[in-house]
Amino acid sequence: MGIVSLITGRPGSSGFGSASTAEQVTDGIDATNLTAVITGGASGIGLETARVLALRKAHVIIAARNMAAANEAKQLILKEDDTARVDTLKLDLSSIASIKDFAQNFIALNLPLNILINNAGIMFCPYQISEDGIEMQFATNHIETGIEGRIVNLSSIAHQYTYKGGIRFQKINDRAGYSDKKAYGQSKLANILHANELSRRFQEEGVNITANSVHPGLIMTNLFKHSAVVMRFLKFFSFFLWKNVPQGAATTCYVALHPNLKGVTGKYFLDCNEMPPSALARDETLAKKLWDFSNKMINSASKTSA
Repeated sequence: MGIVSLITGRPGSSGFGSASTAEQVTDGIDATNLTAVITGGASGIGLETARVLALRKAHVIIAARNMAAANEAKQLILKEDDTARVDTLKLDLSSIASIKDFAQNFIALNLPLNILINNAGIMFCPYQISEDGIEMQFATNHIETGIEGRIVNLSSIAHQYTYKGGIRFQKINDRAGYSDKKAYGQSKLANILHANELSRRFQEEGVNITANSVHPGLIMTNLFKHSAVVMRFLKFFSFFLWKNVPQGAATTCYVALHPNLKGVTGKYFLDCNEMPPSALARDETLAKKLWDFSNKMINSASKTSA
């Protein structure tokens, strides 16, 4: 799965590649008995993921900060298929209070949670602190994320470009030395480490849930709003590397639904094929340290807001 496969769309061992779409990789799959929560499912590849999972008859919960956009997304899906099961719930991943409210509202629906797709995120934003006092990209992209359950974390190839040592545990909120690109890479590295540690814990406890990470590819979506001019310039010279939205949602949908991945956990996928992430992303000690650090951060923020 090198640069040639990326450019040509040549399928890998899964039978799919960079040119495959979300509909193609889920063709023939019946998800009638599944409930899927998709964060950031109101636009971009999140919306396409929601649309395709609903098309495959899953009950889709679109979790979004902008409820007007979420309800508009719901109507777009229902317009295509009026039998689709789609609900919307408010969720601001940069707010621990909002996450708790979302959890309570979801529980009130009395639905199973079979698939959790942690799709929402922000990218390359200027230095900001969330309402809980956590650097915004780390807060939004990481602190949020009988039938086999599946958790899918949307990471990025950008996880390879981060601060020295991977995670700035002692300097998460420091403005000094802040880099919007490295902060994004740090949060995407955290997505993989989190999925890997979840996977390890699930296996240790004998829980029938898998946790994996995916890189959706380069797609021009609202995620680039903080660097749109620069990214459009780069896209002009690297157009052959970019995907459209249906292609960008393919790997997420593949990992969330495809029967070939039954029991597969703790892996990283690119273009619907398993790929090795960076050495830091495979560091079990770093993953455990991040787990403990994140729990302490959440507990501290929760006490402050109580």
